[in-house]
Amino acid sequence: MRTTELVDGFRHSAPYVNAHRGKTFVVMLGGEALAHPQFRGILNDVALLHSLGIEVVLVYGARPQIDAGLKAAGIEPAYHNGIRITDDETLKIIKQVAGATQFDITARLSMSLGNTPMQNAQINLVSGNFVIAQPLGVDDGVDFCLSGKVRRIDAQGLRRQLDNNGIVLMGPIAASVTGESFNLTAEEVATQVAIKLKADKIIGFSDSHGILGANGEVIAELMPDDIEEMLKTMSEDDHTSVGTIAFLKASVEACRRGVPRCHLVSYLEDGALLQELFSREGIGTQIVTQSAERLRRATISDIGGILNLIRPLEEQGILVRRSREQLEMEIEQFMLVERDNLVIGCAALYPFEEDNAGEFACLVVHPDYRDADRGSLLLNNIIGQARVRGYSRLFALTTRSIHWFLEHGFSIVDVEELPNKKKQLYNYQRRSKILALDL
Repeated sequence: MRTTELVDGFRHSAPYVNAHRGKTFVVMLGGEALAHPQFRGILNDVALLHSLGIEVVLVYGARPQIDAGLKAAGIEPAYHNGIRITDDETLKIIKQVAGATQFDITARLSMSLGNTPMQNAQINLVSGNFVIAQPLGVDDGVDFCLSGKVRRIDAQGLRRQLDNNGIVLMGPIAASVTGESFNLTAEEVATQVAIKLKADKIIGFSDSHGILGANGEVIAELMPDDIEEMLKTMSEDDHTSVGTIAFLKASVEACRRGVPRCHLVSYLEDGALLQELFSREGIGTQIVTQSAERLRRATISDIGGILNLIRPLEEQGILVRRSREQLEMEIEQFMLVERDNLVIGCAALYPFEEDNAGEFACLVVHPDYRDADRGSLLLNNIIGQARVRGYSRLFALTTRSIHWFLEHGFSIVDVEELPNKKKQLYNYQRRSKILALDL
């Protein structure tokens, strides 16, 4: 059983390994994640991403560690509008904490222990002056002193290091053109780096499995507008960490400036990063510029995906078997639901022009995706196509899904009501039920 689970898991993750290879990910580790025991496991997983051919920029923050360091030095942390005010003494502590954090991450990624993703690995970890900072200045009469923001990113320098198979490590301290050091937020560094590199993803960590809905379950996918609405109440919610709120604000900007997806996963669960990136459903919340799923017309390149989807039902006798050659001839009749470049649902509209009717056929949704009514989505699309063509009736044949069709307005009819050409092909041994929907 364990072997079967391993093989199934490997097979299911393989398409994502291929899809992610050569892509650029910006991974943002906040101070809360760094302080948790799973920190080491997360770095192991980051090393694994690198070994799979993914280009990684690792940006770290240290907000709670800096606050602790300041209190130990007798300095009360000061904020204005959620942004730290950094005077000279505060910056000294920040440099100490950031330097120690960078060394800890470097040491961990330099290990070559057995039974870890870094066994016998030679990881080239690179840091440098890739960010040029400038002061935040004064806001509402409050001087932020040595708190800064990103002025410029050396995207070409970063790209050279990534192309040389290095992991780039970046922290919250950056220099200005005048040689001063400034304290930046890790979220802004990660966002600006991702934008300038045209990264494929930003990945952040929180103390929950992403964003939870009213029912307590993880919301798998949100748009930037959705996040902005949620942030209006989150800022007053004591259960949402400062780091999570900061990452969500950053993700909105990143998505709107060209980063396709931002992922938020838990640092509490071992392997959450890998589950999010290499499984169909993921485990966290992704903020996307457009839905990861789309409904579209099939093309000849989708033959393999359709065959993989329908073959199990054909083997069970639920669907009539279709050859690859037949699918190639009929491919223009098919609509698909696609997720992450994988075909997870399909249906076809076969025309019977002489009878002013169409057949709704080959409706299949992958077992892992049958809880979101994608079958109805496909049916509604086919109904729309039939109406555009001026058909007066849509019919379907089924041996197992009779009630589903009845729930969607179909009625059971006799064989005699089939179009003449379909009537001649009706298989009396299968005894499929015939259902019709008047349009």
